Amino acid sequence: MDNWGLGAWLESLSGVADSTRAVYARDAAAAAGWLHEAGHAGPASVDRRALRRYLAYLGTRRYAARTITRKVSVLRRYFDWARRTGRIEVDPTLGLTAPRGGSRLPQVLKDDQIHTLIEKPARAGDDDARDSRDLAIVELLYGSGLRVSELCGLRHEDLDLSRLEVRVWGKGAKQRLVPLSEPAAGALQAWLKNHRHSFVTSDTPAGSVFLNQRGRAMTPRDVRRVLDRRSVVPTHPHALRHTFATHLLDGGADLRSVQELLGHADIATTQIYTHVSRERLREVHRTTHPRA
Repeated sequence: MDNWGLGAWLESLSGVADSTRAVYARDAAAAAGWLHEAGHAGPASVDRRALRRYLAYLGTRRYAARTITRKVSVLRRYFDWARRTGRIEVDPTLGLTAPRGGSRLPQVLKDDQIHTLIEKPARAGDDDARDSRDLAIVELLYGSGLRVSELCGLRHEDLDLSRLEVRVWGKGAKQRLVPLSEPAAGALQAWLKNHRHSFVTSDTPAGSVFLNQRGRAMTPRDVRRVLDRRSVVPTHPHALRHTFATHLLDGGADLRSVQELLGHADIATTQIYTHVSRERLREVHRTTHPRA
């Protein structure tokens, strides 16, 4: 497999989050393994027909269209790099088409679901320290629209509670300032001042804002468990970000401002929330207007 140069390709990827790099590594290794079994010792012998056969194989394995689309995107990045570095002469992904991903709209939480997460968590216990941490997490995800990876990476120096701001390191190591709601700032202050110290162990990384039960920095999986405890329905952390964006647009925020708050490089990514907002308005009209 050394002929594929996957290690060198991964090292060449700049401005890519570790989680994204891990996905690229898995997708590229899987494709290279399948192509190797099909008789291709390296990228030089791969043509578009071989890649089409690989996509057909993925279809037989019942991969979702969105997953196959992602895998094609990884192949395009790899073979473009292979061409630029002289490993191949012609990029076989040129003209390669992927199945269209589904057009599902992002999940937006209902008002009562938000109320449960914040005010009346479904399974909050008698652990005040844990409940304080969990409330600060929910307030940040919903009140500031952070990605779960951004929340897990927060450090003390990123917070300015007096100015109600948080500095976030987003995708591609891009930095942005995001406003903090007063409830979020209050929840953070309570957690940091009164309870965080009870989670600290010899393994605790210096400066991490949120700690898990083992005293280590919170992971996305830990955050998912937090929501599972507090919600009566399965709730992904990203749903709070979706809800944050949709509620901003419902309240009259302009698209550019929402784009900046979310840290989207392309406003087209933000525009999907305008569709969500319109769908919500249609649903309100359908369920409340006597002539609907």
